[in-house]
Amino acid sequence: MDHRKKLLHTARMPIRWGDMDAYGHVNNTVYFRYMEQARVEWLEQEQVVVRPGGDGPVIINTACTFLRPMTYPGTVEVRTYVGAVGRSSCQTYVDLLVDGELYAEGSAKVVWMDTRTGKSVPLPDHVRAALEAE
Repeated sequence: MDHRKKLLHTARMPIRWGDMDAYGHVNNTVYFRYMEQARVEWLEQEQVVVRPGGDGPVIINTACTFLRPMTYPGTVEVRTYVGAVGRSSCQTYVDLLVDGELYAEGSAKVVWMDTRTGKSVPLPDHVRAALEAE
């Protein structure tokens, strides 16, 4: 693991039959849903309330490198890490594992935004404290 990354959250979710595509493996779009669900669980853990008309996290870019195809049945373990933390944003990284084996690596840049203005705002103090805690 990159020494600049810190583990924030680990989520486990079932690979569903409907996650697979005509090729018989999990469709590439579903990997992003796994990462999204893990990110939502982490935000809920930090008591972040996402609501229209307030400040909250938005994703400005995301990526995934598919290393091995996942198939049903199984359980995917999604490990979310934080890297660089800025004034209003943080870079996150994700490992997707099945049975302890790495199947994909992802990332997303999370920016805190005032949804009324569309402008970035500073990370909430309690979120920054969680991101920067040793």
